[in-house]
Amino acid sequence: MRWRLALVLGAAGVAGVFLATVPTFRHFFDLGVYRGAVHHWLIDGGDLYAYRYRGTAYGFTYPPFAALVLSPLALLAWPVAIAASMLVNAGAVAWLVRRLRPAAGWTEGALLVVAVLVFEPARDTISFGQVNLVLLVLVITDLVALRRGSRWAGVGIGIATAIKLTPAVFIGYLLVSRRYRAAAVATGTTAAATLLAGLLAPGASWTFWTSAVWDTARVGRLDYVSNQSLRGVVARLDGDAGWWLAAVALVLAVWWLRARRAAAAGDDLAGFALTGALACLLSPVTWVHHLVWLLPALAVLMDRRGRTVVAALWVVLSSSVVWLWWADPSGWGAAAGSNTYVWITGGLLFLLPVGTGAAIRTLSTGSGPAPGEVTTIAE
Repeated sequence: MRWRLALVLGAAGVAGVFLATVPTFRHFFDLGVYRGAVHHWLIDGGDLYAYRYRGTAYGFTYPPFAALVLSPLALLAWPVAIAASMLVNAGAVAWLVRRLRPAAGWTEGALLVVAVLVFEPARDTISFGQVNLVLLVLVITDLVALRRGSRWAGVGIGIATAIKLTPAVFIGYLLVSRRYRAAAVATGTTAAATLLAGLLAPGASWTFWTSAVWDTARVGRLDYVSNQSLRGVVARLDGDAGWWLAAVALVLAVWWLRARRAAAAGDDLAGFALTGALACLLSPVTWVHHLVWLLPALAVLMDRRGRTVVAALWVVLSSSVVWLWWADPSGWGAAAGSNTYVWITGGLLFLLPVGTGAAIRTLSTGSGPAPGEVTTIAE
């Protein structure tokens, strides 16, 4: 017991030193945008989507429902807002480890929490004060609900989609897997949340859905090295939109075939993992911190390909390697390095094992699956 505790504490100490010294600290920039925008909107009576944070070009880019969810930030002092954000994100990490790796004992679970905190997309989410981990929690909640056969399956995806549009791709997986009721619940939840925002904030809703949602310039340059999406690759190579559309068509076809296979095998964890990778590839803008959607894929690999493969991917995805090309990511010569995370995401979409490998046991019952059944998530 003592050596296990020493191992966990040692890993936590090394991770703490790493987080304090190596990564670029983001100064809770996105949290500042959220807080400043909702304060400007609710307290000062200004236009939600006209707000710009501290003289920069960055303002609020999410639907009005997200602003309603984040509205308590308008009343919080800055240190309190930071503390609340860190607590929520740390709790999200612990919850995700428990759900995605339910067979882990406390030692492995604690080490995995430390590993996720060092994982570049997660640590950027925390130091930016972003919402990505919370959205992933909402989506994985529906994975748990599907395993339980709950009639509320779809609510989490619906709320996540109303907050930020990207999780809508998981409704696609519900349709591919013929979970039509859950897909209807998710769609209805998104519609209800959006309608509620429209009733409470008609002006902001009109602005968002008629103009702000189409203005990609609001979120930053497409060729910026942090944009680890297919659109980012094409922009850095100075290609036209036709190349991007061709790549989108290819990954959609691959996802559809592989998601159908996962659904047929009853392997919803792999199905959700494939869909998370698809979301990162399809979105016109996938900042590095958005890549927390790859965590389910890493959980699948740990179960079915072992720790070595996951450790190698974790090292690369925690290394900040793409930032070596931050000054000039353009041209074919830099294509391999500046798009490293895109290549990994694409590899996961094409090669993630589906419907194979050892089943994950649940901590709650300690029981394995029935013959032929693929157990994918803790119930």
